[in-house]
Amino acid sequence: MQEQVIFECTVCKNRNYSSSKNKKNVTERLELKKFCKFCRKHTGHKEIK
Repeated sequence: MQEQVIFECTVCKNRNYSSSKNKKNVTERLELKKFCKFCRKHTGHKEIK
């Protein structure tokens, strides 16, 4: 039950990363610290629908 998710930078709102997650095991939205090439620093990236 894998689902494709897209991550959006919380600072500049650009959609930079995509990944997959198992909806049965992880029900809440993911938030990861990733490198944003537009901000040129590590920022929080939240999962969007």
